[in-house]
Amino acid sequence: MAGKSPEVQLKNVSHLKAVVISASWHPEICQALIDGALKGFEISGLTNVEIRKVAGSFELPLAAQLALDSGFDVAVVLGLVLRGDTPHFDYVCQGVTTGIMEVSLSRSKPIGFGVLMCDTIEQARARAGFTESFEDKGFDSAIAALSIFN
Repeated sequence: MAGKSPEVQLKNVSHLKAVVISASWHPEICQALIDGALKGFEISGLTNVEIRKVAGSFELPLAAQLALDSGFDVAVVLGLVLRGDTPHFDYVCQGVTTGIMEVSLSRSKPIGFGVLMCDTIEQARARAGFTESFEDKGFDSAIAALSIFN
């Protein structure tokens, strides 16, 4: 368990244009993450939020880049990569993580990182913001991205 996320005081950022980009694998988990991100944006007064979906987590960096280049001020990327029996997990996780960081830095715009990288579906459910979850990484990702504007 990583622990409870820190309390962050946010300014009203209702003037910003935000995008939530989600992978399509594991739709129940991803929808919970989307719901959490939308709650995070809502508490900051941000209602101009578009939701986009891509095939998988590997497509998230390019989707974020295209969204930020088209005028969005902030993005949140969401997904779940589950460990399997091959090294595919490691390559996808590294590619997504590096890709998102490169896009954020090259565009000078925040991207909340809500891609779960888990060994089991139970670990993912515990972090996805369900009633029984101990974390809400969708919410945390939105808050982290918005904290850049403080």
